[in-house]
Amino acid sequence: MKAIMYERTGASSVLVLRDRPVPEPGEGEVRVRVAVSGVNPTDWKARAGGTYSTPLDGWHVPNQDGAGVVEAVGPGVSGLGVGQRVWLWDVAFGGSEGTAQEAVVVPARKAVPLPDSETFDAGASLGIPALTAHRALTSSEHGPARLAKGTLEGRTVLVTGGAGAVGHAAIQLARWAGATVVATVSSDKKASLAAQAGAAVILNYRTQDVAAEARRVARHGVDVIVDVNLAANVGADLAAITTGGTIAAYAGTSDEIVAMPVRQAMAKNVRLQFVLTYTVTDQQKADAVAAVSAALADGALRVGEEHGLPLTRFRLEDTAAAHDAVERGAVGKVLVDI
Repeated sequence: MKAIMYERTGASSVLVLRDRPVPEPGEGEVRVRVAVSGVNPTDWKARAGGTYSTPLDGWHVPNQDGAGVVEAVGPGVSGLGVGQRVWLWDVAFGGSEGTAQEAVVVPARKAVPLPDSETFDAGASLGIPALTAHRALTSSEHGPARLAKGTLEGRTVLVTGGAGAVGHAAIQLARWAGATVVATVSSDKKASLAAQAGAAVILNYRTQDVAAEARRVARHGVDVIVDVNLAANVGADLAAITTGGTIAAYAGTSDEIVAMPVRQAMAKNVRLQFVLTYTVTDQQKADAVAAVSAALADGALRVGEEHGLPLTRFRLEDTAAAHDAVERGAVGKVLVDI
């Protein structure tokens, strides 16, 4: 079978197309014939060397997310069968096998049934973005541990960067759970995408006072903020948040420092929650996977420009270009057709 692989970290040019044997699933594993691989910032950052502190010990296949069809089932697996359509999560985390290949063996729990009504594109767009968004939305001490219909009824959520992949998923999940969603964007085009995703109010942070406008929607302040750029937004976040509210930050660079007015945060009893989906607890991950699956089954996590998440496609052999597109900040979701 064909796979995109790299044996040293660096620029996207380290990615090469290779032939390798088809793997066999072991105890508790399934082999999935990958239809579509999803690319996230974490994928190019790992390839570039941001994840590994020492030289690689062999060949690695990039990309965490994907969707495809189960084609082999190992001993001890129940609930999954050959021919079943699935979406995949955290495939490359802690190992060397990602989804940028024709088939991949994963623990059965990482292959989640994909409804017949949903596309492989939707399945490959979940993973990192949707699971991150779920953790951010459930990080409040006053909120549910697992989202479901109505669990955020009466609450207001502010999503910064509403046209990004995580922002898009956060809007859709929060709306599905009953929240009123305010989203920030930087252009009219991105405003249109956030509206199509389901945000009730869209603010251009370049031209509008985000905190003041958010408080027009929620007079006492927003309950949860899902933040893509805490260092830049902390002042507006603290002005917009309600007393006892939660700011969930899910992105940042390795050398980024946040300066926060401590007294202002104390006065509001603000919770600041940092989110990295790879290192949440097993229960938090299980809750996220279950909630995302339920939202998907309800048709609440659609993709494509008409749903606020434009898709940019590449062939398997052009995975390096797909990584470059994400690194350059491509709007929407970058997919690799396997």
